[in-house]
Amino acid sequence: MTQTVDPASGSTTGEAGACAAVASACAEAAPTIVRCDAALTHVFEILGKRWNGVIVGALSTGPASFSQLARGVIGISDSVLSDRLSGLAGAGIVTRVVESGPPVSVSYELTDAGRALLPAMDELRRWAEHHLV
Repeated sequence: MTQTVDPASGSTTGEAGACAAVASACAEAAPTIVRCDAALTHVFEILGKRWNGVIVGALSTGPASFSQLARGVIGISDSVLSDRLSGLAGAGIVTRVVESGPPVSVSYELTDAGRALLPAMDELRRWAEHHLV
């Protein structure tokens, strides 16, 4: 077994004791990291995907067709828009509404859960205007 000398006290300790002492000292010196809770992590997994927040914002004024969203969300490709709408629908934030017609029409709108996000989105928008612009 290896013996080490503690420079502060001059006492010798075994290898395990030295490791524990170092770990304890490091823990005291390191800042406390707060873990994000699961709900916050999950919401940012959804809204953190590029375009998702913008799509939710675009639907905040009411239902929109795919082509209206494609025109309103500048820079998004049709395939990415389709993928993001599917993901938001799977998360329960957006719903796809099919009107049988004729002609058949498809629109997207926020669910109750999606509409419940809007106050938080407004707060984020205000924060961004104040701190990022």
